[in-house]
Amino acid sequence: MDTIDRKLEALSKSNFRSRFGLKEKDLVYVKEKGMDTIYRHAQDFIRTRLADSFPKNDGKQTPMRGHPVFIAQHATATCCRGCIYKWHHIPQGRKLTPHEQEFIAQLIMRWIEREVKKHERTSL
Repeated sequence: MDTIDRKLEALSKSNFRSRFGLKEKDLVYVKEKGMDTIYRHAQDFIRTRLADSFPKNDGKQTPMRGHPVFIAQHATATCCRGCIYKWHHIPQGRKLTPHEQEFIAQLIMRWIEREVKKHERTSL
């Protein structure tokens, strides 16, 4: 089991984190846009909302709805620098490295992929 799968397993045990899931409109959006576009959105949100040393409105910068990546960020504890520190041990007060940004993007995408697969199984 790789690091991302281990993280997702740990996050699934959190009462708060495990409450998040993609709704039908989110799943339709993912299907219409495709995973490559969603991945680019994740990279952009991470770069513009999280990567700075002291992100603007940290702790409040990630909406609870409106885009599948936002939902995934809350589910994966990548919604703010405080959660990133608590769950992923990436220090606050400094810019995220390219490697850290990629880890966060991959974590978000793996969670979204799992959500899509879960809904595909239940709709058969």
